[in-house]
Amino acid sequence: MAFMHTPLTVRIHAPAMTGADSRPLKMVLGVERALSGTRLEWTVSDAQQLVRIAQRDTWLGMARSGGGFQLVCNNDESRPVTLFGVAAPGSLGPGGHALLEVHAELPLVASGVALDLMENIAEAANGYWGHATPFDAAVEISRQVRDPVRKPGSPPRGLPALKLTEHLLSPEIPQHLGWLNYWSDAAARVIGFPDPARDAALLSRSRRTPSGGWVVPLTEAPLDYDNPEHIEALRRAYERFPVIGGRASP
Repeated sequence: MAFMHTPLTVRIHAPAMTGADSRPLKMVLGVERALSGTRLEWTVSDAQQLVRIAQRDTWLGMARSGGGFQLVCNNDESRPVTLFGVAAPGSLGPGGHALLEVHAELPLVASGVALDLMENIAEAANGYWGHATPFDAAVEISRQVRDPVRKPGSPPRGLPALKLTEHLLSPEIPQHLGWLNYWSDAAARVIGFPDPARDAALLSRSRRTPSGGWVVPLTEAPLDYDNPEHIEALRRAYERFPVIGGRASP
């Protein structure tokens, strides 16, 4: 399998953290529920050494890092799992909104487990939108983001150009598509999902979340930019949802 050694990258865009914020602990517990046997009880010191966390749940309530939260991991070199959060200031946020950007990385897992993981993290984060995508494809996605001054040029593979995050009108607008897409109820309404007539194929493999959002796999297999069928699926989805990437107004 081509993806055996490719990590799964998860990104969730969520409201900025507050002083007393329980979301980091909820996200950690969500990862552990999805990945049986995984315990995120370690962090990395300033000296880049693994350190076991004493009283982890309490620590997570205080482990702030520049408006985000510190990295936690499982200390398993054969199947490493990491989770952390970084702050995106309002000056770089959509519509001037500050955000929490949640980052997770783990070995690629079966699609059912990946769906559980995506739902658990996104719901715990109270996310606006997000995605879970193999690392190689996530790199390709970044090449679609273009700006006449800061990032000129045309995106690869004939895919549409997408705007920088700070040029989006609101935090509910997804910047791009990935393999497994999380759209909150608000994000789904902004982009016009679902339409039963036009979205039957997507709906056949999608999952509604407890908060009213959606986890929507773009393709059955993990997204592969070297697969022409996957590129065609991306083209169709971008055509179907022109609001994604700021290409059309909501």
